[in-house]
This record gives sequence, C-alpha cells and structure tokens, in this order.
Amino acid sequence: MPTRILPAVGDADAVRSVTTLLSQLPDAEPVAPVVDSTQLIDTLARLAAESVDELPEVVVVHERIGPVPALELIREVALRFPAVGVILVTSDASPGLFQAAMDYGARGLVALPLSYEELASRVQAVAQWSVGVRRHLGAGGDVFTGVGGTVVTVSGAKGGAGATLTAIQLALAAQASGRGTALVDMDLQTGDIASYLDVQFRRSVVDLAAITDISPRVLADAVFRHDTGLALLLAPAEGERGEDVTDRAARQIVSALRSRYEVVVIDCGAQLNGAGAAAVEMADRALLVTTPDVVAVRGAKRAVRMWDRLQIRKAEETTVVVNRHSRATEIQPPLIQKITGTPVAATAIPANFKELQSVVDAGRIHELENKSSVKQALWGLAGELGLVKVPEGAQKGGRFRGGDRGSVSFRRRREG
Repeated sequence: MPTRILPAVGDADAVRSVTTLLSQLPDAEPVAPVVDSTQLIDTLARLAAESVDELPEVVVVHERIGPVPALELIREVALRFPAVGVILVTSDASPGLFQAAMDYGARGLVALPLSYEELASRVQAVAQWSVGVRRHLGAGGDVFTGVGGTVVTVSGAKGGAGATLTAIQLALAAQASGRGTALVDMDLQTGDIASYLDVQFRRSVVDLAAITDISPRVLADAVFRHDTGLALLLAPAEGERGEDVTDRAARQIVSALRSRYEVVVIDCGAQLNGAGAAAVEMADRALLVTTPDVVAVRGAKRAVRMWDRLQIRKAEETTVVVNRHSRATEIQPPLIQKITGTPVAATAIPANFKELQSVVDAGRIHELENKSSVKQALWGLAGELGLVKVPEGAQKGGRFRGGDRGSVSFRRRREG
C-alpha cells in the first residue's frame, strides 16, 4: 500500500526540493503540496470529513511554513487529526528543538539540507505508526472517528463553587443525547467525581502519565465505564500521586481522549496546576463556575487575570457560569460579567441545594430527578454549549425528550 505524503512548504525553492525527494521514496505517493498553515488545516479537515482513511499517513511541515509557526501548526494537526503523523523539516537539529517538536506532537524530525536516507527512514517509521493508529481506531465499535471531539474544561472560582457537579451533569447530558462522552477528573489532589458517582476504581489518570503513545487500547484500559455509559478517567485515590501528571502528560491524555470521544468534559477543580492549565489551554470551551457572592466573584476575576497573564486563556475566551443564582442576591450575572470581563452563560444554575442533598449524600448524583430545577438548568447549559445531540424536529418544540434510562427532558428557557 503506497504511503500518502502531504508536504506543507511555503518557500517555492523548498517545495521543489522536498517534492523531488519525496517522489523518489519507495512506495511513496506525494500529494499536491500546500503552501501555508491555513491551507493545510483546511485540506485535512476536508479529507477527514469524508473518512479518516482519506487522510494522508504523513504530513511533512517545513520550518518556514506560515502564517502559523511550524511548532504551533504541528500541535494543531496532532490534536485535530491524531491518526496523521507529522515530520518537521528544519535547519536546527539541536536536541532542544527535537524535544520541543516531540512535545508539540511531531513524530519525527529531518534536518536540512535534506538527506534521502534520513527522509526515507523517517517517512517509513511515521507511516508505520500512522497505519498502526488507524488499525487500533478501527478495532473498537464505539470509536469516534471525526476531526476531533469537543473538549470542555470546568474550573471553580473557589472551592465549593460547584465545578464538579457542573462537569458531571454536562457530561451526563451529552452522553444521554447519544454522544460518546468522557468525564475526566483533573482535580488531581482532591478530585471527588468517583465519590459523586459511587465508583470503586483501580486505575486513574496517573496510569497514563508515563505513557508516550496512548493507544486506544491503553486508553480503554485506564477508563472506567459507568452505568450511565460515561467513560470516566478519575483522579488518583492518593492525592500526592497527582504530581506525576505533568502538563506534557496532560496534553497527551487530552489529545488521546479528543480522538476517541465526541465530547470530553474535564473537571479542573479550583486550584491551578500544570496539568489543569494545559487542559484549559487546549479546551474548545473553558468554563469558570462562580457563585454570586463577593469572595467567589473576586476569585473568578483573579483566575481570569491569571490565565491571561500566563497566556493560558484570554478573558473573552472564558465563559463564566453562575451557580446558586437567585433573583434576591445583590450580585447578578450582568455585574459578574462586568467585573470579570468575560462572557457569562445565559443559563444560570438556581440555588436549590435541597434537590441535591439526598443524591449527593448517597453518592448517586447521576440519579438526580429529571424534574429538578438544578438538573434542568445544567442540562440546558449543555444545550447552550452545543454538547447535546438534538434530534431532528426537536429544535422548534417546547420540550425535547432523550434517552437516559427512561425519559430526559430539555425545557426551553424563557427570557424574563
């Protein structure tokens, strides 16, 4: 079977050099080169929309590609198209750049000026890796093979703001609507998802931390399949082991999950660590949960500013969710939006702990009744975020019913 190779080279002279050598490789099938980062992503997205099998096995990225820098481009390709192997062509073959390229998701590096032997060796190795990944992806019946799943992180403005409850219910809503969903506890020292869902487990996110290539089989061994259908990747029972999950490990874990599940919801807790910061940076949607009180709102403002300073997330790319909302409170969502400088979700979660107390105490939060105003709001939030798969014809009705061991209702929120 020929190896399809897509060159991404911006310089005209470099295009001729790269394509000439690629055409001489045994069993190689070079495709028309792309000249910038935008064209590369658009081309891969178009092919992936047809089928993962249509994607080239190897993408060769030249160091002078633009406008997105080569390493950033490699990271985007690795995240969105995990079955494609990327080779970086560069004049800097130093150990430092090699390590950086690997951290960003490259499968190999070839030094300039190009050597036929080196290029042939790298292409062959990366092609074999890509074929192996696709074979594994095709082995499971529940494998998501789209361009990449949606990753949502949920962080708390302070401890007890409700991030874990929010993350769990968002994941349950997505799963119940028919989307393969993973729920990850990245609150590594104090994560409580297992307690909320009455789970006894042996494996945790730490078991993936030291693995360089997380195959679908390895990932499947680490997750716990809950009765609701959720795939759970839990925080370690021994909090000190959470230090083993570095930001680099977190990136690899999130990338592996994104390639396998349609929706990935990550509970990052209220304390920022390297792993949580990496997850927030990679997320399609980053939620920050606050309660409408001075201490929590100040905490939300502090978190937003810190994320911005550390270049993790811009304020306008963060969505604040107001929990325990009441019309009687002095601090209302518009004021929170003004203070934090972020968008605020249109769906606010009502203050009604009595609905939650029995299921929280029993560790059965997934059994929260459908008529609960808290559940309806959180599942409405999932709809607002686009996490639920709405059946055709349900867009115009007043209520949508989906399957969650019975019936699940989504009510349209009425303004005013």
